[in-house]
Amino acid sequence: MNSVLIDTHVLLWWFQGGHQLPAPVRNLVADPAVRVLVSAASAWEIAIKFKAGKLDAAEALVSRFRSVMEDSGFLELPVSTAHALRAGLLEFAHKDPFDRMLAAQAEIENLPILSNDKVFDRLSVQRIW
Repeated sequence: MNSVLIDTHVLLWWFQGGHQLPAPVRNLVADPAVRVLVSAASAWEIAIKFKAGKLDAAEALVSRFRSVMEDSGFLELPVSTAHALRAGLLEFAHKDPFDRMLAAQAEIENLPILSNDKVFDRLSVQRIW
């Protein structure tokens, strides 16, 4: 596997030390041969939840997001118009806009998504974990 898109909860748990992640997931994220992609939608989700008081532990991540990403060797996956259109047109009844965007990006970019959220199993994306 060359690249993987990580779900927002995987990103948060990774930056909290990775203890909540199973060992194979930690090993995959830490593998220098794997390009770990983080959607711009994850940054948006984290910022919204932090501002709403739901992610107090994310203050350092929000304030230094880009440098934390670079220090970890993670790459940003920007949201394109194609991603946005696909997310809006997905044929499944799931209202979470962040999950919809991640699913659309995984589909369009042909990336597996690293997540424990089974909602992705109902889509045409490969979920790891």
